[in-house]
Amino acid sequence: MGFTVWRMSRPLQRGHSSWNSLSKEDVKDKEDDDRTRSPRDHTSLFLRYLTSLFFLDNSNSSKVDNGFGSDTFTMGGSKNRQNIIMVFLRFSLVLIVLVAVFGSLWWAISISTTSRGVIFKGYRRLQEHLVSDLIDIGEISLGPSRLKELEFCSEESENYVPCFNVSENLVSGYSDGGEFGRFCGVQFKQNCLVLPPLNYRIPLRWPTGRDVIWVANVKITAQEVLSSGSLTKRMMMLEEDQISFCSDSLMFDGVEDYSHQIAEMIGLRNESYLIQAGVRTVLDIGCGYGSFGAHLFSKQLITMCVANYEASGSQVQLTLERGLPAMIGSFASKQLPYPSLSFDMLHCARCGVDWDEKDGILLVEADRVLRPGGYFVWTSPITSSQGSHHSKENQRKWTFVRSLAENLCWEMLSQQDETVVWKKTSKRDCYASRKPGSGPSICSKGHDVETPYYLPLQPCIGATLSQRWIPIEMRTTWPSRAKLTSTELDIYGVHSDDFIEDGLNWNLAISNYWSLLSPLIFSDHPKRPGDEDPTPPFNMLRNVLDMNARYGGFNSALLEAEKTVWVMNVVPKTTSNHLPLILDRGFIGVLHDWCEPFPSYPRTYDMVHAEGLLSLHSNHLHRCPMLDLFIEIDRLLRPEVPFSTIAASFVIQYLDNLTLVGCHRLHGNPKYHLGLFLQPSIAVSNELTSWNEMQGWVLFRDKASLIGTARTLVTSLRWEARVVEIESNSDERLLVCQKPFFKRD
Repeated sequence: MGFTVWRMSRPLQRGHSSWNSLSKEDVKDKEDDDRTRSPRDHTSLFLRYLTSLFFLDNSNSSKVDNGFGSDTFTMGGSKNRQNIIMVFLRFSLVLIVLVAVFGSLWWAISISTTSRGVIFKGYRRLQEHLVSDLIDIGEISLGPSRLKELEFCSEESENYVPCFNVSENLVSGYSDGGEFGRFCGVQFKQNCLVLPPLNYRIPLRWPTGRDVIWVANVKITAQEVLSSGSLTKRMMMLEEDQISFCSDSLMFDGVEDYSHQIAEMIGLRNESYLIQAGVRTVLDIGCGYGSFGAHLFSKQLITMCVANYEASGSQVQLTLERGLPAMIGSFASKQLPYPSLSFDMLHCARCGVDWDEKDGILLVEADRVLRPGGYFVWTSPITSSQGSHHSKENQRKWTFVRSLAENLCWEMLSQQDETVVWKKTSKRDCYASRKPGSGPSICSKGHDVETPYYLPLQPCIGATLSQRWIPIEMRTTWPSRAKLTSTELDIYGVHSDDFIEDGLNWNLAISNYWSLLSPLIFSDHPKRPGDEDPTPPFNMLRNVLDMNARYGGFNSALLEAEKTVWVMNVVPKTTSNHLPLILDRGFIGVLHDWCEPFPSYPRTYDMVHAEGLLSLHSNHLHRCPMLDLFIEIDRLLRPEVPFSTIAASFVIQYLDNLTLVGCHRLHGNPKYHLGLFLQPSIAVSNELTSWNEMQGWVLFRDKASLIGTARTLVTSLRWEARVVEIESNSDERLLVCQKPFFKRD
């Protein structure tokens, strides 16, 4: 390349007399001198040379190539035109060279100063991604047989929840409730598989599992069970290796009587009329062990339990083990990952939240997620006016909360014993009618967002200008609420045709799923595809996680098919936020970033469903590896437990001795009651020789190429997997996986 440039530039240098007049000695001296010059001298010399090229002496102006003379410039002469052209060419060359030289110098200087670190970091980042991608590609190309299986986590991880570490938060200086907050960093990632506890047993079927759980499946001590706590925590009995929740007892402070009291304070005959009053979804803060929600479920109300992370005796873990909705959440410093106006009722029975702390900002957050016309129920010794609880400190707290509730435009409906019921205003003009300076201000549009993914708490009243400001008594009652009209869909920017088509597709998909998985899901004994599902208690599936819920169509189709399940509808942060629509349909759900751990304990879901999630993940490359996503799913899944003859004889013998269901012992044939506790493998017809416990199932529906990649990756998790073709002319495939059961030695 250097030779070519020299040959191209030489004719332009031949006409310079000073260069031709140099002797060999001068040239040699000049070359020696050039070698000793600094780069700055070279640049200066080069610029002077270019200047001499263009600006010729007057003495040499009459000379041209070959020594011919020239008259003064005349526009009509050909030689003058040649001179003008040559001058123009020289000027252009000099300009180009100057731009190139100074541009190169500027670029070199900028790299050596400010940009060097950025470029280096970007290079390192790209290099790391490249190495990671090459490793993944190499492992995939080797096939399932050569893909390395992940190791098992240590025993300390049996009940570990990433992003929640109270002791580390305390060391970091968090206090006043901040130690219970959620902090996700690099350290939360685990490249291992969480094993269940040593004596882990399969959860009992619904509804038996609602009232009886195995002690070994949760991390709780006998002292924690027997110690006093919230009202619902006392509704427990511990005997042998079971915990029984007496949700329908005749105790004075039983959950049924308590729920009946709340309904009467609202002005209803009993809790069965809450549906007619517009109540469908309830947020139970510090829920105890979920007994309040378990009772309301029989009244067609669905309750989401939210409580702090607890290393032992966890309210969330025990509630999920009972087959009831729950997730870890804290009112301490950040907003809950729900949009505004999400729940019809908020309930706090000795929930441990100090509503008067931090100038009442926690009560303002409660107001944000409560729908207009919704109810706030608070049971606490602070509200009592009798006995030892009536101290000056409690009186001060009660006065503050009552005054703040009034400034939030809440109307106190009733107060009985330790329980108070408020009703949030249905009229927006209430806030304008307040006295100037009284109570929290109204949030500006910039602070009132529908995607509050763990944002800091706001001291202002939100959602007052939202199109979703519809009083609960004006909404369609359940179950008609799940069917939104075109006018209602306009609020969410969803076309009615898309909504209807989504529902029809999911109704068909659920029918196909159950035909495919039958007789594995809802049967106490094998049945042929197409047979009707038996009624409870023969229900093997209860807790379902939909990782990409969209409009909640999967949830709706399950309910229309009369499956006695509940669905945690998750809307990924990286997609369109349809969570307000899902919640307004009467379902429950949450916002979540699937590159982070889900706020739940290990082994809390029977089935995980993900339609289009892999495509969504591939559209945001390098946020997190796909394998990390599968490891998190494995943590959340309950394992399937194969049944054996030895296990059968052991359980039958055990049932002959002792088993509690609710608050009563089982009587009769133990072989019949065996169906309430285990889902065995039984030899049947030639069409189906054996089947396993229906736990730990994963359904991925996505593009064929992504399903193929996922099928290869899940082998490292030791999952059993099968790819199913949905339609012959479709590019989509269904990946059906099951998590096996591994016991610690």
